[in-house]
Amino acid sequence: MEEPRSTAPPANLDAIFAALADPTRRAILSRLVDGQASVNEIAAPFQMSQPAVSRHLKVLERAGLIEREIDEQRRPARLKARTLVAAVDWLQEFRAFWDTSFNQLDTVLFDMKQTKTRKKP
Repeated sequence: MEEPRSTAPPANLDAIFAALADPTRRAILSRLVDGQASVNEIAAPFQMSQPAVSRHLKVLERAGLIEREIDEQRRPARLKARTLVAAVDWLQEFRAFWDTSFNQLDTVLFDMKQTKTRKKP
């Protein structure tokens, strides 16, 4: 079985996965795929306070997943999808491992089925 490559992950990979671990933050990122939004706009579908949403935004910002600008009185958040590439690249290393594992399992199951078929009277 092929082992995953052992390349050094980016320094912020832990922060990225920690940010993505929370369903609210994932929902916020999904919302930002449609374009930038203010805290009020982001908070609207959630049953939480604006300060709670702001805390989630700070986690996403520290992980490099969003950026925020000062636009007069607003601080709209915008998705930085390029940062997600680090997480996708890291996970992609395991794809070959799992593909190989599933192919080997398919072979074993096929062989078991053939053996069982041959043993039937």
